[in-house]
Amino acid sequence: MTETPSALPAGVLAGRSALVTGSSRGIGADTVRYFAEAGADVVINFRNKAPRAEKLAAQLRELGAQALVVGADLTDKDAVAEMMDAVQRAYGGLDILVLNASGGMEAGMAEDYALSLNRDAQVTVLRAALPILRDGARVVFVTSHQAHFIRTTPTMPEYEPVALSKRAGEDALRDLIPELESRGVGFVVVSGDMIEGTITATLLERANPGAIASRRESAGRLYNVAEFAAEVARAAVDPVPPDHTRLVGDTGSFAGE
Repeated sequence: MTETPSALPAGVLAGRSALVTGSSRGIGADTVRYFAEAGADVVINFRNKAPRAEKLAAQLRELGAQALVVGADLTDKDAVAEMMDAVQRAYGGLDILVLNASGGMEAGMAEDYALSLNRDAQVTVLRAALPILRDGARVVFVTSHQAHFIRTTPTMPEYEPVALSKRAGEDALRDLIPELESRGVGFVVVSGDMIEGTITATLLERANPGAIASRRESAGRLYNVAEFAAEVARAAVDPVPPDHTRLVGDTGSFAGE
C-alpha cells in the first residue's frame, strides 16, 4: 500500500469492528488496512480471491489487529446471511459497514449481473447487517462520479450499464436513510473520480484506450487507490454530511443533480 499520511488517528477505532465488502484487493484492501491500523477488529470479504484475503489478514494480524476472513458471493442471500452470522460470533456486532464491492464489466457474467450486484446485493448486505449494527454505527457506500452523476453527465458507453446500476444501488440505499437514522446508524456515499490502479480503470482503458490519460488531463490529477481508500476510511468516522455525500476529486466536468 502506498503511504498516505494520517488516514485515521491511531487508536480511534479501538474496540470497534468493521466489515468492508470486496476487500481482498484494491480500494477495499487499503480501507481495511487503515481501519486495522486505527485499532479496529476487521472483516475481510472476498468472492474468489481467498489467497489474497488470507495474505492480507496475516499482515494485519502481525500489526496486532483481529482479522476475520469471510468468503461470500454478495448476490447469494444465504452466503451473506452466513457472513453476518460469522461476524456476530467473532465480534458480537458491527460498527462500520463499507459497501465497496461492485462489478459489471467482467467477461462471462449474466446480462443482469451489474444490476444484481450493484443494486440488489447492496441492499441485501445492508439488510442482513441491520440486526448486528450497533447504535452509532456507520454505513459507507463507495461509488464513482461517473455513476453518481450519470443522470446529468454521460459517461463512456462501455461503462454506462455499470454506472446506471451503481446509481440505482445508491438510490436504493438512500431510500433506507430514514430507517437507518431511526436506528442511530449514519449513512455516507463516497463518490470518486476515476481512480488510477483499479480494476475498473484497467478494464475501461482496455475497452477505450486513452481513457485514463484523457480523464487525467481533464481533471488535473487522479487519485490513486491508497489515497481514495483513505477518504473512504475517513467517511466512516467524520461527521455525516448534510447531503450524505462525500465527493472526492475533481467534479468540474460533472453537472450537478
